[in-house]
Amino acid sequence: MRFKFGLVMGLAIGYVFGTRAGRQRYEDIKRWARQLKESPTVHRATERASGMAGQRARRALYAVQSGVGKAGSAVRERLNHEPDPTSEMKDRLAGPESSGAEPGTTPNSVRDAWQT
Repeated sequence: MRFKFGLVMGLAIGYVFGTRAGRQRYEDIKRWARQLKESPTVHRATERASGMAGQRARRALYAVQSGVGKAGSAVRERLNHEPDPTSEMKDRLAGPESSGAEPGTTPNSVRDAWQT
């Protein structure tokens, strides 16, 4: 739609500047454009379009804000409820001596992890 409007405007401007119809035709086109611009119908349509655009922008902003809020609370909830993922790795790397197990034995979680 935007492209079509630009194309039409470009053709109209090109016609006005490139016309050989003379000053009278230029004045006719200028008068027609002024009448169109000052038309109450055009003003109402412009105001309606502006109002609708503002309303749609507010809806979009609300949707983005609520989505960000939901995502943030989901991440926050998950971080608060999940155990520290590095603690299990630290235990595995430290070996059986630090876990209180007898030397030469392996904690069940590590043994099970290697067997699967």
